[in-house]
Amino acid sequence: MINLYNSELPSSYAVGIDIGGTSLKCGLVNEEGKILLSFLVPLQNAGTQEEIIQLIADAINQCTLQLKKPIAGVGIGFPGLVENNVIIGGADNLPGFEELPLGIILKELTGHTIVIDNDANLMGLGELTYGAAKDCTDAVFLTVGTGIGGAIMIDKKLYGGFNNRGGELGHIIIQQNGLPCTCGGRGCLEAYASITALIEDYKSQSKFSSEEIDGRYIVDKYRIGEKHAVRAMERHFDSLAAGIASFINICSPQKVIIGGGISEAGTFYIDELRYRTKTLSIPAASVHTQIVAAKLGNKAGILGCTANVFQKLKMEHYETK
Repeated sequence: MINLYNSELPSSYAVGIDIGGTSLKCGLVNEEGKILLSFLVPLQNAGTQEEIIQLIADAINQCTLQLKKPIAGVGIGFPGLVENNVIIGGADNLPGFEELPLGIILKELTGHTIVIDNDANLMGLGELTYGAAKDCTDAVFLTVGTGIGGAIMIDKKLYGGFNNRGGELGHIIIQQNGLPCTCGGRGCLEAYASITALIEDYKSQSKFSSEEIDGRYIVDKYRIGEKHAVRAMERHFDSLAAGIASFINICSPQKVIIGGGISEAGTFYIDELRYRTKTLSIPAASVHTQIVAAKLGNKAGILGCTANVFQKLKMEHYETK
């Protein structure tokens, strides 16, 4: 379904494509962060890498055809490892997409400047530019869902380490020789504090194996004091707080932004993380840090994709002056 809002278009706007395992979230955004056009493209009938690439190109063209004006470029959020607009790998739910020069391919198909980064990085950039951390220069973003992803922003810029190979916040070790993780390691934050881990913890206690159990179900049980839910949530809070404290001790950010559906469970969720993190982090590092819930919800990806375009183009402009 397409939503096109009647408003005067500014001189700078970009297309954002947030690639997920089941759909493409697509949008046209102006530099002030207003989404002028948005729609979803399902991927269930796309069985090959080539078919998905064509759907991405078609979505870009759909945005530009409705706009009928030039765009600054296209930002792509990809669920895997990205280096210089090349998909290195890591997208377990998508066919192919390994050592793939996606930026070049899409530029040839559409004629537009393409800027690609990791999807979690761009969700964080969206919150930094338009959301919960727009007043900050330094922040850490964590999205808590099936796994744990995130982004580090230093001096208003994404930090991904050398060749953008770092920033895997869900895979810091919080327990030596601990639980196995999907990355192949053991003891990762994701293995203890993701919603997948929370559900597995709850099921192991309650002996309830229904596939209908999700994070919302456990939160509801926690609210009424059900003992298995309380134990699982307490362990979830402790594990996530341990990870957050480590990020604070290393980065001393102005804000730690918590995203993902569970962050919207209620104020108690962020309050518990604040309390537990305070007892674990170094006071000198955490004195200026606030822990807050994300503001942009499922819009963060598209907004981060387009913010990345505007940011990169400005950097190139200043470098060529």
